[in-house]
Amino acid sequence: MAEKCYAGMSFEEVVRKYSDTVTGVCLMRLKNMSDVEDCYQNTFLKFYTKSPKFEDEQHIKAWLIRVAIRECASYMRKNRRQVPVESFFDESDSDNKDNLDISWALIKTPSKYRDVLYLHYCEEYKVKEIAQIIGAKENTVKSLLRRGREILRKIYGGDDA
Repeated sequence: MAEKCYAGMSFEEVVRKYSDTVTGVCLMRLKNMSDVEDCYQNTFLKFYTKSPKFEDEQHIKAWLIRVAIRECASYMRKNRRQVPVESFFDESDSDNKDNLDISWALIKTPSKYRDVLYLHYCEEYKVKEIAQIIGAKENTVKSLLRRGREILRKIYGGDDA
């Protein structure tokens, strides 16, 4: 059987390249590593079985993010349990303290803001690209980013965030 190819990449290359992105999207929504792993697997399983055609790697990344968000939403509807996020963060690692603080702040924001903040600041998507990924208007994304930043400022307890 011939190996599937996605915008010039093998399935293994796609998984390797976008593993962190899919994990990050799932982690920001689910807060439980076991659930994150389930949605991660389902996202890549759908990618493999659907065999969508992509113009380039950016389309692959956007498709994976959209599917991961939908998988998480579906998973949350089916499974209403949550385990505290503290169970999988190692707070003793001082090198990761800033990343941990940012992760905590994002986790504390409502999901409608969390998604756009994550896509904009962690995945470095532009407003137009985020609008396409989440299926919203650009002005809506701008508003969500602005309000999300306001929430982050309150979480950090200052105006300098």
